[in-house]
Amino acid sequence: MKAVVLDRFGGPEVLELREVADPPCGPGEVLVEVKACGINHLDLWVRKGLPGLEVQMPHILGSDVVGIVSRIGEAVPDVQPGERVLVNPTLSCGQCSQCRAGNDNLCRSHDVLGRRRNGGYAEKVAVPAANCFPYPERLEWERAAALPLVFLTAWHMLVGRAALQAGEDCLVIGAGSGVGSAAIQIARMLGARVIATAGNEPKLELARRLGASETIDHSKEDIAQAVRALTAKKGVEVVFEHVGGAVFEKCVASLARGGRLVTCGATAGNRATLDLDLLFGRQLSLLGSWMGRRSEMAEVLGHIREGRLEPVVDSVLPLAEARRAHQRIEDRRQMGKVVLVP
Repeated sequence: MKAVVLDRFGGPEVLELREVADPPCGPGEVLVEVKACGINHLDLWVRKGLPGLEVQMPHILGSDVVGIVSRIGEAVPDVQPGERVLVNPTLSCGQCSQCRAGNDNLCRSHDVLGRRRNGGYAEKVAVPAANCFPYPERLEWERAAALPLVFLTAWHMLVGRAALQAGEDCLVIGAGSGVGSAAIQIARMLGARVIATAGNEPKLELARRLGASETIDHSKEDIAQAVRALTAKKGVEVVFEHVGGAVFEKCVASLARGGRLVTCGATAGNRATLDLDLLFGRQLSLLGSWMGRRSEMAEVLGHIREGRLEPVVDSVLPLAEARRAHQRIEDRRQMGKVVLVP
């Protein structure tokens, strides 16, 4: 099969399109003919070399896979060849106490497809049969591939961690990103008033189309000051953050009394200072989040099927242009998800 592989860590230039052997299909697994695969910031971090991440080379990236089951391994009772599937990107043991309690995201073996295990930048990928969800038939392949990781992440952050409520103000950072565009829609669906940030007018316009009531150009405006002005100095009850660094600090300052900040990333830096007076004086909650539960993926897909949530696709490129796709994301030119197709 054809696949985009990397033999070493580095920039987009380490991605190479090659002919490689088909992946083996073990017990409890299925082989999926990939129709589309979404790109995430996680792919860029793995490509650059995450500290402590042991990746067997050559490695194939890609978490967001949709396609058709072409073969099944032993002990696979619920999936059949020919089925159209959306692959849940999270991996867990399925046997520990956390998995049995439905908290598979807290499994000590928890991981993401394409991080250590080979992923979907290929014509075929082997995945656990338990990760195959019924395909959302109203979506074309490219749009379906834009939803799994970012919508699961955003749902767990806003619903599972921050417990966002109707009537609350919610600040969403980075409206032009895949996870930001998902968060705006989820927060709006939950009945919150959304204030979204972005770095240029086209991305701010996207935020408004997705349901943001107010927008902030973070390239020109101080986020905390703008939030105070938009909330009559109250601040927001929830901040959806995934940037880190100085932006994280501004987000903490944007919180109302009793506010909750939930974060899932640090694309602008993993170090920030914290004003402890703000933390205890305003009785704030700072929450970390990574991916989400299998049950939450099912909830998200229910809303997708009903048309309440819509994946946002920036562009669709062939596998052969994976380098260009990564560069587009690194340059922060995308609005929504960049998707690869074989």
